[in-house]
Amino acid sequence: MADTLHWIGEPVTDRGVTERRFNLVRESGIVPGILWLPAGLHYPHPLVLLGHGGSGHKRAARQLELGRWFAGRWHVAAVAIDGPFHGDRQHMGRPAAIGSDAVTDGMVDDWNATLDALTNLQLIDSGRVAYLGLSMGTRFGLPYVAAANHRLRCAVLGKYGLLQSPTVSAPVDAAARLARDAPRVSVPVLFHVQWDDELFPRAGQFELFDQLGSADKQLVAFPGAHRISPPTAIRSWCEFVIEHLEPAGMRLARRVSDQVVD
Repeated sequence: MADTLHWIGEPVTDRGVTERRFNLVRESGIVPGILWLPAGLHYPHPLVLLGHGGSGHKRAARQLELGRWFAGRWHVAAVAIDGPFHGDRQHMGRPAAIGSDAVTDGMVDDWNATLDALTNLQLIDSGRVAYLGLSMGTRFGLPYVAAANHRLRCAVLGKYGLLQSPTVSAPVDAAARLARDAPRVSVPVLFHVQWDDELFPRAGQFELFDQLGSADKQLVAFPGAHRISPPTAIRSWCEFVIEHLEPAGMRLARRVSDQVVD
């Protein structure tokens, strides 16, 4: 069965951004997602793939803020899909029963299928695509980036590592998979570390960063616990993405810092 993207409801436009909900129907199941597009502008647009954290989903506050910011401020489309067992995919079952690698492979395939579907609809410029996802967004995003190097301009990863606290459930442990995939990552990477991360100790995050195969990789660190993302950190993510998605020969017209996502 060929993958088919179905729009849900009518598009909603507010302050220069059009939001569209969709279900990507696949033989393996339905992938629920949201697409943010610059309103009233011609296609195709550069695209940011937004991976959410472990307590989030496609409409989590951070996804909404980033999606609307990229589309409204920089005319860059953004898309978020629910991760396994999150949002409208909570019915999937138990991760332990499916197997960690199988769950990861499924999410990698879902991201590829989402990008294919949007490309086939001629909504996005498939030559200017970035990935941004931290915490669980890195747990599933790093393997995706490793598999899709040729499709991406850059990636923002972090808040995850090769060590984890005993308080993190066993099915979340993906250290072996990430250690295997990290050397295959070749695109430019910005890696975010929370210095006092109580879930993924910084030593394990440093080790994961060290194993990334990218020749162009940067590490930024900020004080605070796992869930904290200070405005300066978010600014660094956004600047990194925009700098890599800019059209050839075009300079940044204005700095991201004057309208950072809080």
